[in-house]
Amino acid sequence: MAIVSNVQVASAGQADRPSNPDRVPALENGDRLSLAEFERRYTSMLDVKKAELIQGVVYMGSPVRHNEHGGPHLEIAGLLMIYKAHTPGVDAGDNSSVRIRPRSVLQPDLLLRLDAARGGQCVVAQDGYLEGAPELVFEIAASSVGIDSTDKLNLYERGGTREYLIWRTEDRQIDCLIRLGERLMPYAFEDNNPNDIYKSAAFPGLWFDFKAILEGRLTDALATLNAGIASEEHRAFVNSFVKELAT
Repeated sequence: MAIVSNVQVASAGQADRPSNPDRVPALENGDRLSLAEFERRYTSMLDVKKAELIQGVVYMGSPVRHNEHGGPHLEIAGLLMIYKAHTPGVDAGDNSSVRIRPRSVLQPDLLLRLDAARGGQCVVAQDGYLEGAPELVFEIAASSVGIDSTDKLNLYERGGTREYLIWRTEDRQIDCLIRLGERLMPYAFEDNNPNDIYKSAAFPGLWFDFKAILEGRLTDALATLNAGIASEEHRAFVNSFVKELAT
């Protein structure tokens, strides 16, 4: 269908068809939409599982491969769920739509956020969607690695996300970016940390053994997480929230 000066021109045979003002147009890759129009179309498309609006441009998700996405996604989701279960005042999300105004709606694979009682910057709006950048975002990236590590990184950086993790499954690498001032910068593993244990600053006691995760040693990855949950830093984090609730 030809487009002339942003006015849609009907192709032959369409001019006589009755219009349906109630019909919601489908989302298409590359559409340029307002946040409200994106949400209107996305809500009407029940068969679409993932679509994002990045600086006003629509990006549709590709079919999900098991080894490159579905399996790794489940592994990280399980670890985050265990951490949430032991940490009051922390919430987790799986493919939750997140509004980052004015022109973006992201759908991170996984996220952790602090509750408002803990001073969290990402809140649940009245319509049930999240607004504001979560404190921690974890993306499982195969075909999406280019945009995850550029445009989406910039949005999370500007929005105030404190930790941004990208598992590049085809490259067998996990990128760790943490907030330093106004920027998200690569996490510096300590010299005495031979197993590359990632220790979250935003969520004390959230420890990831990335070497074990990449090698498929899930029992070892779980043992590392449990050690973090049993640590003094996690205990202090939990106790601080309990005291805040009591006052």
